[in-house]
Amino acid sequence: MLYLVTDRKIARKDFYHIVEESVAGGIDGIILREKDLSQGEVQIMADKLKSLVKESKTELIINGNLSVAKAVEADGYHIGFSRLSKVNEKELREFHGKLGVSVHSLTEAKEAEKKGADYLLAGHIFKTSCKEGLEPRGIGWLEEIINQVGIPVIAIGGIHPGNIGKLQSTKLHGVAVRSLIMQSSQPRETVRALRKLWTAD
Repeated sequence: MLYLVTDRKIARKDFYHIVEESVAGGIDGIILREKDLSQGEVQIMADKLKSLVKESKTELIINGNLSVAKAVEADGYHIGFSRLSKVNEKELREFHGKLGVSVHSLTEAKEAEKKGADYLLAGHIFKTSCKEGLEPRGIGWLEEIINQVGIPVIAIGGIHPGNIGKLQSTKLHGVAVRSLIMQSSQPRETVRALRKLWTAD
């Protein structure tokens, strides 16, 4: 599975064009992550993305805004581990999509699973400009999490065509990328190339 985490601030082309091209390229999921926007602004973007994925198999996941996730009937709601305990449990029960949680340690991974996460986004795995000055956690760390939780794990952080093959020996559910696709001049081809590498035997 291949996921795109959005970031309109680094988009090389029109934001919606990138998403549309990614869907055409076969992206499995879009995680709408625009943390600086108001709920109304996120709602507008989510509505637009919902229309872009509706004729495809691409999942739409909303980061950090449960109300918007419910309003657009998103496939998933995603949140950082630090905010997991602050989520309104009643509202969460009323949401019928998946719950995803970003984790940065084995302890967080186990706790997120215990609290009902359906999948984990674990990182960062490789060196990335998004995490300047922070050492990547590496494949060994990733495998430890995979081996000690019973829910799907998605890797994120510095993943590109040159290193995605190193993750194939793991039991990962999938990989997530941000800048590689958002900054691509040909997002459809970038997605297709990544999918081919990820599914290669």
